[in-house]
Amino acid sequence: MMRRTAILTAFSAALVLTAGLRADHHNEQQYLEFRTYHLSSAAELPKVDTYLDQGLLPALERQGIGPVGVFTEQAPEGAPNVYLLIPLSSIEQFSAMQGKLDADAAYQTAAAEYFNTPQKEPRFSRIESELLLSFKAFPRAHVPEQKKQGKPRLFELRSYESHSEKMGAVKVEMFNSGEVPIFLDCGIQPVFMGRVLSGPKMPNLTYMTVYSDEDHLKEAWSKFGPHPDWQKLKAVEKYQGTVSKIHKTLLTPRPYSDF
Repeated sequence: MMRRTAILTAFSAALVLTAGLRADHHNEQQYLEFRTYHLSSAAELPKVDTYLDQGLLPALERQGIGPVGVFTEQAPEGAPNVYLLIPLSSIEQFSAMQGKLDADAAYQTAAAEYFNTPQKEPRFSRIESELLLSFKAFPRAHVPEQKKQGKPRLFELRSYESHSEKMGAVKVEMFNSGEVPIFLDCGIQPVFMGRVLSGPKMPNLTYMTVYSDEDHLKEAWSKFGPHPDWQKLKAVEKYQGTVSKIHKTLLTPRPYSDF
C-alpha cells in the first residue's frame, strides 16, 4: 500500500512538473515571419489561393510549422496583396524552412503550375517579408475565438515606425510595460505582436488585432484613448515621441486560413 501511495505521489508530482514546463513553453517568445505577396492583378488571387491552400500550407505543416494565417485587404486599392502569418518554434526552423520546401517532392508537384508561370505573366510583382520576435507581454500568436467558433472576423494590421533604433526599442518596452493589458481591457484582442528584426520599414514593430466586425473595432478603440491607464502610461516622459509613422490595414481571412 505504501509503495502504491509513493507511486501515485511521484506520478502526481510529474504531472505538476509537466504542466509547469508546458506553461513555461507557452510563455516563451517566438519568432514569426509576416510575408506579403504583392499580386500582379486581382486575376492572380485564385491561382495564389490554390498554391497556398494545396501547396505551401500543407508543406509547412509537414515541417511542423503552423497554424498559418492567410489574409487579404478588406478593400484593396488596385492589385490585392496576400498576407501570411507564419509562427515559428525557433530561428533554426526559419532558416531551414526554404531548404526543406526545395526538397519536398509533394510540395514541388502541388506548386508546379504556380512555379511554371511565364516570366511575362508573373503571379506577383514582389514578395516582402518581415522577421519578428514576439513581445514578452504577448509571446505567442493566438488563434481568434471567432475562428474556433466558425464566426466572421475582421483583422487590423498595424506597423509603428520609429525615427531611431533606440526609440523603436522604447516603444516595444512601452507595450511590455503596460500597453498590452490596456488593449485587453478595451476589447482589443491581439493576434500577434512583435519587434521587427529584419524588414523594409525598420526600425518598426508590427502587430495584428481581431474583431467581430468594424463596429466592434471602432467601439474597442474608442475606449482606448480615454482609458485612465493609457493616460498615465503615455504621460511618462521617456515614452513620448517613440512613433514617427503608423500604417493601418483592415484584413479579412482567406477561407483556408488557420486564423
